[in-house]
Amino acid sequence: MAAATSSSPISLTAKPSSKSPLPISRFSLPFSLTPQKPSSRLHRPLAISAVLNSPVNVAPEKTDKIKTFISRYAPDEPRKGADILVEALERQGVETVFAYPGGASMEIHQALTRSSTIRNVLPRHEQGGVFAAEGYARSSGKPGICIATSGPGATNLVSGLADAMLDSVPLVAITGQVPRRMIGTDAFQETPIVEVTRSITKHNYLVMDVDDIPRIVQEAFFLATSGRPGPVLVDVPKDIQQQLAIPNWDQPMRLPGYMSRLPQPPEVSQLGQIVRLISESKRPVLYVGGGSLNSSEELGRFVELTGIPVASTLMGLGSYPCNDELSLQMLGMHGTVYANYAVEHSDLLLAFGVRFDDRVTGKLEAFASRAKIVHIDIDSAEIGKNKTPHVSVCGDVKLALQGMNKVLENRAEELKLDFGVWRSELSEQKQKFPLSFKTFGEAIPPQYAIQVLDELTQGKAIISTGVGQHQMWAAQFYKYRKPRQWLSSSGLGAMGFGLPAAIGASVANPDAIVVDIDGDGSFIMNVQELATIRVENLPVKILLLNNQHLGMVMQWEDRFYKANRAHTYLGDPARENEIFPNMLQFAGACGIPAARVTKKEELREAIQTMLDTPGPYLLDVICPHQEHVLPMIPSGGTFKDVITEGDGRTKY
Repeated sequence: MAAATSSSPISLTAKPSSKSPLPISRFSLPFSLTPQKPSSRLHRPLAISAVLNSPVNVAPEKTDKIKTFISRYAPDEPRKGADILVEALERQGVETVFAYPGGASMEIHQALTRSSTIRNVLPRHEQGGVFAAEGYARSSGKPGICIATSGPGATNLVSGLADAMLDSVPLVAITGQVPRRMIGTDAFQETPIVEVTRSITKHNYLVMDVDDIPRIVQEAFFLATSGRPGPVLVDVPKDIQQQLAIPNWDQPMRLPGYMSRLPQPPEVSQLGQIVRLISESKRPVLYVGGGSLNSSEELGRFVELTGIPVASTLMGLGSYPCNDELSLQMLGMHGTVYANYAVEHSDLLLAFGVRFDDRVTGKLEAFASRAKIVHIDIDSAEIGKNKTPHVSVCGDVKLALQGMNKVLENRAEELKLDFGVWRSELSEQKQKFPLSFKTFGEAIPPQYAIQVLDELTQGKAIISTGVGQHQMWAAQFYKYRKPRQWLSSSGLGAMGFGLPAAIGASVANPDAIVVDIDGDGSFIMNVQELATIRVENLPVKILLLNNQHLGMVMQWEDRFYKANRAHTYLGDPARENEIFPNMLQFAGACGIPAARVTKKEELREAIQTMLDTPGPYLLDVICPHQEHVLPMIPSGGTFKDVITEGDGRTKY
C-alpha cells in the first residue's frame, strides 16, 4: 500500500503487510500505513479544473493512447517493481527523464535501460536534474520527470521542488529510498524525504506495496498536471523496486477529496457582472500572471474585444505579446513606470491567474487603491489571501475568458467599449518613461546585450535565466511574443536555475533557439551542467553577463548600505584587474566553443557568431558592475517611491 502523506506526521507501530513477502520492523514510522483522508491543514488546498492545464494531462478516464499501449511483458509475466515503475511512466507518455543514479535508485536505472521509448538525460548534479525537468515542463507544458537516489540525492532536489511549487510547474520527482525494513533506523543514505518535502510539494507518496505502483504513478501525473499544477514526489524503497509482481493497470485512482474540490465552470452571471464592471470603468487594466500562460489565445481575443492594456507579472511574460502596443510589459518592483502607473491610476484591475505577490504589490494597502478588483484564479487559497477582491471567480482562467469573450461578442454593439483616452494617457507615460540605459565609453551595457539578442533572434528564442540583475534585464529588454518562451525562477529566486533549465528546454524543443542569459554568480552554481550539454550535444547558447559581482545584492548595498561591500565581489581580490574565474576555460574543459567580448562595438558580431555556431556556445560578455536595474520600487514601497535614475557611480 502507499502512504499518501498528510500535513502532519502520524506515528504508528507498523504491522507486517498481508500482501508483502517482506516484514516491516516494529518501530515508529513517520508515515501512515493506511491511506489517510486529506488533512484540512494542507499547505495548499488542491483543486482541479474542468479544463486541464496541460495538453498531456491524464484525465480520470484512460485515453486511447493508454488503451493501445503495447507492453514488452506478457500480461501474466512477473517483473521487478522498477520495471513496473518505468512502464507506468511509458503509459503516461513520458519520453524524457532527468535521472542521476545511486545505490537506492539503481534498479530504476537498470529498468530504464530496458525501455525503448524513454531517454535519460544524465545531469551532473541532482539539482541540475530537477531544474532541467522544470525547464522541460515550463517550455513544453508537459510534466517534467526527475529521478534521484535516497539521502543526499533526494535532498538535492529540494530547491527544485520548492521552485516548482511556487511557480506552479508540473513535475513528478521519483526518489529511491532505503529498504522498508531499514526506514527509521538512520540507515546509510536515508532521509525521510516525504517529511522533508511535505510543504513544498503538491502531494507526495511513500510506496509501501509494489501493487500500488500503477495507481500511484497515475495519480501523481494527474495531481501534477491538473488544477493548479505543481510538483509531486514518489518515494520508492529499494526492496519494492526489486520485488517481483504482476501489475494491474486497471486500478482506479483514489482521490475523492481532490476530485470533490473540482471548480465548477464559471457561471454566466459572474462573467456578466465582470463585463458590466468593464463597461462602467474608464481606466481598466489587465494584470496577468502565470495562470494565464495556457490562455494566451483567449486573452488576446479579450484584449482585441475590449482594448484594455495588459501588464504582466514576471511569471506571465509572453501570455500577451510584449511588443504589442497594448502591452505595458512587466509591473512590480522592477516593472515599467507605465505599467505601475496604470495600476496606480486604474479604476478597475482585472487580475487573471495571479497571486498578488509582494514583489508586484509593494505596500499592499496602496496597491490599486483606487480600483475595483476582479480576481480570477483556479486556486481558491489565492483569492483574498493578500488582497480582497470586489468580484472573484474560482476557476480556470481559460474557461472564464472564453465565457467573457462570448458575452462581449454578443453585446459588442450595445457595449461600445472605448478606452482611447486612457490608452493615450498611458502612451504619454511610455514616451516619458521608456526603459532606457546609459553607455559609458566602450563598456557594454548589459541591457544593450539583451536588446541586440532580441533583435537578432526576432524575439523568437526560448530564454532561461539565473537570478539577479541579469534576470530583471532579460525580463525588461527581451520582447517575448508567446507563452513558454520565458523560463525563470520567479517565486523562489533560485540562483543556478538558468543553465539546467536551458537543457530541459532544448530537449523539449530541439528545433528552437535556446539561450541561457546568465550572470557570473548564478552560472557558476551549476556550471557542471556544461558537461551534460556537451555529451548530449544540445545547441544551448549561453549569454553570460559577467560583472564579477553578485549584482542585485550589490545594487542594494549601493542604495541602502552606503556601498559597503559585504562579500558580493566574486573575483579574486589579489588580481582585481583580471577576469576571475576564467569562464572560457570552464567551457573549454567541456569542449564547448567560447569567446569573450569587452567592447560595445564588437558585441553584435559576437552574438551573431554565437547564434550561427552549430551546437552549444558560451559568450562571456564583460559588463560594468556599476549598472543598476531600473525602474525600482523599494521593498514595501509604493508607486510614489519609484526610482528611475542613478547607478553605482553615485553615492546615496
